[in-house]
Amino acid sequence: MVRSRRIKERRVSQRVPIAVPVFARGFDEQGKEFLEFTATLNISAGGALVAMRRYLAPSSSLTLEIPSAPMPKLSEPSQISRIFQARVVRVSPSNSSFLCALSFDEPLN
Repeated sequence: MVRSRRIKERRVSQRVPIAVPVFARGFDEQGKEFLEFTATLNISAGGALVAMRRYLAPSSSLTLEIPSAPMPKLSEPSQISRIFQARVVRVSPSNSSFLCALSFDEPLN
């Protein structure tokens, strides 16, 4: 008899396979600041998967900024977030990049 085991999914929110252009800012292994334009491969309320040209060590801090066109002035203050603090959870080498799984410091609402 073969038993099938269900592996409990640790992810609390659903991943959405969407490419969102972002600027990633952080410090490399030598402590030098970098700024890289990249995109998400998928995103959820708790984190994102991004392709980076450079290797980032797990637990590295990163700031993601979503570029946007100038927005019109609204009568009410906007609640739109464009800057997110994240931490590298996992890194996998890919063809010409590194796939970095990120966990947001504060989940998206």
